[in-house]
Parts: sequence; structure tokens; C-alpha cells
Amino acid sequence: MRPLALGIIALSLSLLLYPVSGLAVHGPGHRGLYFQSQSQTGPQPSQTKPAQEPAPKQDETIHLSSRLVLVPVSASDSFGQPVKDLTAADIIVEEDGRPQQVVALGKPGETPIDLALLVDVSGSTQKQFAFEQQAAAQFLRDVLKASDAVSLFSIGLVPNRVMSRTSNGKEAMSSLMAIKPSNEPTAFFDSIVEAAQYLDKSADSGSRRVLVVISDGEENYSKSSTIEDALRDLQKNDCLFYSINPSGGGIRLNTISLRGQAYMEAMASQTGGQAFNITNPENLASVFRQIADELQAQYLFGYYATADEHAATGFKRITVRPSKRTDLRIRARQGYYVR
Repeated sequence: MRPLALGIIALSLSLLLYPVSGLAVHGPGHRGLYFQSQSQTGPQPSQTKPAQEPAPKQDETIHLSSRLVLVPVSASDSFGQPVKDLTAADIIVEEDGRPQQVVALGKPGETPIDLALLVDVSGSTQKQFAFEQQAAAQFLRDVLKASDAVSLFSIGLVPNRVMSRTSNGKEAMSSLMAIKPSNEPTAFFDSIVEAAQYLDKSADSGSRRVLVVISDGEENYSKSSTIEDALRDLQKNDCLFYSINPSGGGIRLNTISLRGQAYMEAMASQTGGQAFNITNPENLASVFRQIADELQAQYLFGYYATADEHAATGFKRITVRPSKRTDLRIRARQGYYVR
């Protein structure tokens, strides 16, 4: 007899022997099995109880719940080539130091992508702007499949959603090529937070949420967000962060440029993405191609983290490492926020 059938029979017998009230199994939105135990086991007498008799115990409620945690994983070998045969047995995933039982969710690269493409239009990126547009358009052609979606943002004086979520690749490329550069300052952190929150509201459940940013990261005008806010919203909304800095070798000439690149490297490291610095503008297309290849070879693993109603909320740290294979190089998100 199958284990599931045995479990159902055992649960049925327990209900016959020990009546339980308030049993409810909730749907996927709740992901919980809730039991309310009855403190009294027989019918109550109709007459009034003596005043000195203690009041009956209050019903006790036990809440058991679980949350599905998605962990996109990029794996390469010692030569930097994508690993195409990774399994759940090849990795160890821990949450706050506790090992988790992980399963693979679909084949590599098959999980749909909800992409937010952010283009810096401020004065510091004007020199190669047209070339950046052409490379980004080719990236959209390379990476988007029928099941994927994209939204477009420009980074300038304020965050600007140029195009809302669409699965129409031609529409996306047309909107991308219509973006114009400006001499505005850069509200970089406000734009990252805006895009991450928009993906949380608009993305399909279970999709990979990806930000790809073309910018030097030189923040100088955000009104309401800091680097800490940007990191929190990326992790809270389950986003991967990739950035391409077109500044080239000039990044080392001043402190502001160095700080901007450091911001983007921090966001990429915490979310499992990558931060690129282009020393030669001609390499821009190849970097976009590298990001596209990685997304198409990316694995999606998941585990159920269980918690009761009194479990602590806040940030949960995730560690992903190889179990045995010494040739693996793994990048994955480093944590998430319980909501």
C-alpha cells in the first residue's frame, strides 16, 4: 500500500478515536495545515455547573506552515564553462546554518524569466549611448522566449518606467530604441528599488526575476533610497541583479566611479548575479551574450522552510556550496526576507 494511503488511513483512525474540531486544509496561497484541538471529549450536562468548579480549558490551536524558497543557481567548471549536468545531490543548501532538503524545479534555463532592463540616461553615460542601445536590443533578441516578459526603465532624475511588462519582443525593442540620453543627475538607488518592487507586483509566480542594468552606478540624486534599501528590496523581491558598467578603464580615475562599481558588485554578489566593467566598448555585446548564456543555463532549486506562527521574521541567510564535486564554481542568492 502506498505511504500516502497509509497516512490517510492513520489520520482517519485518529479522528475516529480522538475527535478533532476545526480541521482545515488551506489552498496553495496559505501552504498550511491547521489543527484546532477540542479540550472536551464528551457531551456537556445541561444543568448549571457548581460555581467552585474550574472553567474549562481554552481551545488550543497549533499552526504549522511552510514557505517555498526559490534558489536560482549558476554553476560553472574550473574553466568558467557552464555545468550542464548539475543535480540537487551536487549541492548543499543551508538556511541560517541548517541543511535543507532541496529539489530541482525544471530543467536548466526553462523556468520563465521576468526581466527588468534599466538604462542609464544621465550625462555620465552619453558617449556610447547609441552603441549600448544596439547591444541591449540584441540581448533582448537572444534571451527572450515566448514564455518570458520584459519591462523597461530609464535611470535619470527620477525612476521612469518606459514600458510596462510585455511578452512582445518587437514592442520591447522599439521602446528601447526610443529612449533618449539626457544631462540629468542619477537617481540610481531609487530606480533599482522601483524596478524590484515593480517585478514583485507584475511577475508571474515561480518565474525568475532578473534586473539587468546598464550604468556606471554613480548615485547622486536618489530622494528616498540608499544602497541598503536597494539591497533589501532586491532580496525581499527575489531578484537577480546583473550590471554592465560602460565606463571602461576610467573607473579608476575617481572615487565616485569606484564607489558606483562597488555598489553594483555588492548587489550582484548578494543576489547571485554578476557585475561587469567594460574596458573596451566593443566588448559590450559579448558581455550581454554571456549574461544571456548564463540565464539560459541557470538552474532553479527550491526547498520548503517550515515555521510556526511564532517563527522569527526578517532576513534568512542562505549558503549554497558543492557537496562533493571540486570543479564546481557556484553563484546563488545569499538570503531572503520572510514576508
